[in-house]
Formats: sequence, structure tokens, C-alpha cells
Amino acid sequence: MSAAKQHATDVARTLRGRGFQAYLAGGCVRDLLLGREPSDFDVATDASPQQVMQIFPQTFAVGAQFGVVLVPLPKTEAGDSSVGPNEKVPVVEVATFRSDIGYSDGRHPDEVRFSRDPREDVQRRDFTINGMLLDPITDEVLDFVGGREDLKAGIVRAIGEPERRFAEDKLRMLRAVRFAARFEYTIDRATLAAIQKLAAQIHQVSRERVREELTKMLTEGRAHRAFQLLDESKLLPQVLPEISAMMGVEQPPQFHPEGDVFVHTLLLLEKLPAGCSKTLAWGALLHDVGKPPTFRVAPDRIRFDGHVEVGVKMAAEICRRLRFSNDETDQILALVDNHMRFADVQRMKRSTLKKFLRLPGFDEHMELHRIDCLSSNGIVESYEYVREKLLGMPPEAIRPTPLITGRDLIEAGYEPGPRFKEVLAAVEDAQLEGRLSSREAAMEYVRREFPV
Repeated sequence: MSAAKQHATDVARTLRGRGFQAYLAGGCVRDLLLGREPSDFDVATDASPQQVMQIFPQTFAVGAQFGVVLVPLPKTEAGDSSVGPNEKVPVVEVATFRSDIGYSDGRHPDEVRFSRDPREDVQRRDFTINGMLLDPITDEVLDFVGGREDLKAGIVRAIGEPERRFAEDKLRMLRAVRFAARFEYTIDRATLAAIQKLAAQIHQVSRERVREELTKMLTEGRAHRAFQLLDESKLLPQVLPEISAMMGVEQPPQFHPEGDVFVHTLLLLEKLPAGCSKTLAWGALLHDVGKPPTFRVAPDRIRFDGHVEVGVKMAAEICRRLRFSNDETDQILALVDNHMRFADVQRMKRSTLKKFLRLPGFDEHMELHRIDCLSSNGIVESYEYVREKLLGMPPEAIRPTPLITGRDLIEAGYEPGPRFKEVLAAVEDAQLEGRLSSREAAMEYVRREFPV
């Protein structure tokens, strides 16, 4: 038994020992029934938040007004040997049975009413597969909503009236898509119809939460299916209209026999493994985002002149809108900006190639190029060329120690100013080309090419 499950079981057992009901609840029950290791554990109980905090000395009342208290694994002076070196300290979310009243903001209940009835508690939850309770002591499953049947049938179904569930919390519409994609389930017909009807209301959800749901879809190993469902549910034009615009945008068949820009992008997403980095995933999604607005039919073939530059600007706006961090934005934009440069690698000067190879996160550039090729004409010649170059070059050849610095130029009588950047760049290029290998040779080169 994992440390997390053991801690959740201990929390439930302690609550039971004090005379309260206590069950594992939500996604952890679903995952246990599917034979998966849950990422976290929740406990539902009829103990009030105040009673939970009295029973457990170390708690965090992060949502006590909604009946939620976090109970971490207690720390001991000797440390806890039950937690492995690579495991995080387990924290169990303990929630009091409740019913929710009113959702003015489309995300959070205006008021909660605590309850002693687990049947009442599960009726407020999102989907039947997430609405089961499990007694961790006896392994008895309490299923008041038909969750086990939907697990067996592979169906994501809203509990009760779908429109009401989604009106309460608009984020549930994206979660329905994500669960269906992750588990390769179908969305119940009435549930899907409710999402389609309410899709435009997704804008009531914070952009950060939308970003997180989309990122999970992209990195859980079923991104291809997730974006098909986003389209089917009518959520895609609401959350990412730029991706929706790719549909029907033809590409030159000699380079893209697979189909239009949307089909090509879906094929890339299909090749993203579970657990891939979020920047690679978003780079794959957005690499051709500039194609729809630059589409034109020329006499020779379909063209997308300037689609990279346009795509970088569009990707920057998407990253700003979804409030990515600066570092994440920089890498996503770099992936979009450089994805076409691989076509030129065999013709690049040595200095240009080496500078290309030392781009931050270059492994992601490599992988994006590889899956881009495999999702179009299948030719990976440039990928193999770059891979061989990387294997044959030590790091110091790609990023050598500078032969000279600005201080050397000053000592040689050069006046500090904008020209320094030009001079040092020229020396670096010559060094990368193998034409300069010492400080003395570098200074001789400077005096010859850039006289004072």
C-alpha cells in the first residue's frame, strides 16, 4: 500500500474511531476501481471542519467555509520512514458531507449546507464515475449514482441533470472532455448535449483554470482524442478559436498528404506521450497556428508565406490570454519560431548550426521537428542529420569559452559602445567555424578586421 493510501486509510479510521462516518471519495475511488494508482486521496465525512481540525492537530483549513480541510501526514522528530525518498509527503483532503446552494460565479457555491447523509453529498458531485464512495477498511463501495456501471461501460455521465451540473461549475464541461479522452470513454448523449448548449459560458471560468485543463488534455497521452472532443462539444471555438480556424485549411499535397492543417495538428498531438512537457505539447499545438491567416493559392502551389512570423505573434497572444509564465511563453514561442529552420540545417554554416543546436530546451525542438515530419511526408533526414551532429560534438564545441571579452577590447584601445557586440559576435562566429582557437589569434583578427 502506498504511503498516500495508507495515510488516507488512517485518517478515515481515526474519524471512524471518533464516531463519524468516513469514506474515500471522488477520483481516487474511480482510479482504485480501475486498478490505477491515484495521484491524491480525498476523504468524505460527516464530521464538521471544526471537528476535523480538533481531531487532527496538524491541518490546513484551506476551504473550511466549503467544508474542506487538508490533513498532512504528521511529522515526527525521527522522520517518517513510510514515505520513500522520491515520494511527496501525503496530504489528504477531508471534506464534510454537504449540499451546495447557488453558484453565482459559475464556479463556486454561494453557500454550503453541511449534511450527515452521504447520499446527499454525492448528488452535488460532477460525474457518476467520480461520485462513488469507498470504505477503506472493508473495501465496500457505496454507489448511489450508477458510477460502477458507467465505469464498466466507459461512459462519462453527469450526475443528475447535466445542465444543472454545468451551470453550477462551468469548468466541468472541460473536465468531461478530459476524462473522456484520458480513459478513452464516450460522453453520455445528454451530457454532451448540455455541454454543446452551454459551451459559450466557459468564459466565466478563469483563464488560468482553462489553461490548466487544456494542458492536462495535452499531456495525459490522449491529446488527439481530447481535441476531437473539444470540437465535437463546441468548446474548441470558445477556448481556442485559432485552432478551430485550422479546419478545412488545405495544404500542398506534395508536402502534406495527410490533409488540412487541423488534421496535421491532430496527428502531432497523437504522438505526444503521457507526461511530456507542457511547453512541447503547446508548441506542437501552436506550431502551425499562423497558417490559416496566411493561406493563399499561388500559380505553383498552396503557400503560407510568413506563417512562422504570424504564428509567433498569434502564439504570443494565446500565451498572454491564458496567462502562461514568462519562461513557458518564451519556450513555446521559440518552438513555433524555429520549427521550419530544420529544413536548412544541412546548408547552415558551422557557426549558425552550432548556435541553433544550443537553443534552450533543444531536445524539445528536436522532438517537435520529428513528430512534425512523421505527421506529414514522413521524411526525417534533417532530424537524423542533427542527431548525428549532436552525438559527434562535445558540449564545449557547441558552446566554447569565449576567446576574448569586452575587457580585452578596452585594453587594446577600443572605445566601449555598440560596436563591441558586433566585434565579439564576429569573433565567436570565427571561433565556432574553427578559424580561431586562441586569444592571441582572436585579437589579431580583431585588429585586422575592425581597426581602431
